[in-house]
Parts: sequence; C-alpha cells; structure tokens
Amino acid sequence: MTTEVTFRHFDAKKHPTLHDMALESADKFTQFNSSILSTHVEFINEQVEKKVEFRVSANGKILVSSDSTDDFKKSLAGAEDKLIRQLRKLKTRTNNHDHKRIEPETDESEY
Repeated sequence: MTTEVTFRHFDAKKHPTLHDMALESADKFTQFNSSILSTHVEFINEQVEKKVEFRVSANGKILVSSDSTDDFKKSLAGAEDKLIRQLRKLKTRTNNHDHKRIEPETDESEY
C-alpha cells in the first residue's frame, strides 16, 4: 500500500507530527479492509478552518472522506472515523454474496 501526504497553504515543517499521524491513520485502515491499494491524505489550511481529506482506493472503488474544524488533529480524527465507516460498509457488501443459483427453465418436457 502506498501512502501520500500533501500539505496545502502552509509549511509542513512547522507541524512534523501531522505527517506521522496521517501515516498511522493510513496504516490503521488496513485493519478494516485488506484490499487497499493506495491512500492519499491532504491537509488544507484555509483562512477560517483546517480541512483534512482522505482518498483511498480499495476493491476498484475510490472512497473519499473529509472533515473541517478549527484544528488539524480534530479534522484528522473526524475524517478517519468517516472513512473507517465507509471501509466497514464496503467490506460487508463484498463479503455478503448470497447469490442463489437459478437453473434456466427449458421448454422440453420429460416423458
């Protein structure tokens, strides 16, 4: 699994713990779904709020979650919780294959 962390509109060197926290969150996602191919974490510093966005590709789908608060750590925790919910839901959908085999009807009559 590859993990990318991007910082927008601020210097990442002033917040070295954010990068480590993002990598820990991305590693935590594999507990909930083992088919994750890549994770992208984006920290966006806007004037009013701090936004964190996760983009995860798993099972051929791209899952996106984001949260914005007044603190990056709160936003990271909120976005992480949202994505864990999505990963659990995706895993239950892919594991519940209750396909019943239906035999095609034939027009031939048996004598």
